Amino acid sequence: MRFISEEESAALVDHALAFAAAREALVAAVDLRTTLFPAVLGHGSEPANRFSIKSGSTADYAGLKVGSFWPGNPDRGLPRHNSVILLFDQDVGRIDTVIEAGRVNAYRTAAADAVAASVLARPDSTVLAVFGAGNQAEFECAALARVLPIKTVLVVARDAAKVAGFAERFAGQGASGIDVRAAAAREACAAADVIVTATPARAPLFEADWVRPGTHVAAMGADAKGKQELPPALLERARLFCDLPTQSRTIGEFQHASEAALAGLRAIGDVLRAREAGRTDPDQITVFDSSGIALQDLTIARAILAKADARG
Repeated sequence: MRFISEEESAALVDHALAFAAAREALVAAVDLRTTLFPAVLGHGSEPANRFSIKSGSTADYAGLKVGSFWPGNPDRGLPRHNSVILLFDQDVGRIDTVIEAGRVNAYRTAAADAVAASVLARPDSTVLAVFGAGNQAEFECAALARVLPIKTVLVVARDAAKVAGFAERFAGQGASGIDVRAAAAREACAAADVIVTATPARAPLFEADWVRPGTHVAAMGADAKGKQELPPALLERARLFCDLPTQSRTIGEFQHASEAALAGLRAIGDVLRAREAGRTDPDQITVFDSSGIALQDLTIARAILAKADARG
C-alpha cells in the first residue's frame, strides 16, 4: 500500500493541477459508466465533531474520501478540517493508496467552482465578492482569479481582523495586483460580476434583488441538510447548475429551490461536454452549486500520484 502524507501532498498540489483534475471529475460525473454513491454524514462521540464519506467509481478507478470537521482543533493548534483519500486496487479489493489531503481538499473544492465559472461567468468579469474570510475563501478567490480577469475582491465578513488575514493569505497565493477590501453585503452584491459564498450558513446571506443581471454565483457551503447560503427567490430567476443534481437537491444549496426552479437544473459536466448550453445571454444570472463529489477527490489523488512519480 502506498501512503502520501499531508506534508507531501501539500507540496505537490497547486491550482493548475486541481483545475485539471476537477474538470476531469465533473465530466466523468455525467458518464453513464460512472456511479456516485450517496454521501454518508456522521459525527464522532461528541456530536459537534462531524465527518462525511463520499465514494464513487468509474470505468477506470474507484475509491472514497473521508472529510472531517472538528471545531475545537484550533485550540490544539490544528486545523478544523481534514481529509483522507483512499484508492482501491480493484483486482483484489484492498486499499492501494492512502493520501492525507487536508490542504489538497481546499484546492479541490475551489477548483470545481473555477471550472464552472470558466464556462458560466461573463469572460469580462472583474469584480469578485466573497462571503466568508476563512481558509476556504482564499482558495476560492485564488482559483477564480486564475480563470477570470479579477481586479477587485470585496470581502463580506463580520470580523475585520479576518478580512485583514484573508488579504494577506490571498496575496500569498500569488494573487498580486488585485485590490482586496471589506464591503457590506448589499454593496458587494451590487458591484459584483461574480459572487462566491464560502460559509457554514443556515440562512440566506443576502437578498435576491441585490444581485444584478449578468452575475455568476458560486455556492459551495451547503453540504448537509439545513445548510443554506442563497435566497430561494434568486434561484427562481437564475439558470441553475451543479456538480451532481441528486445530491444538490438533497444536501446541497438546491434543497431550498422550488420544483419550478429545479426543472431547469443541469449538471455542469454536460456543459463541459457541450451537451448542454451554459450562459446564453450576458444578462443571465447563473448559479453553480458545488456540494462536492468523490470523483473530485479521486481525480486529484491520481494527479498527485502521477506528479510524485514524475519527480521520482
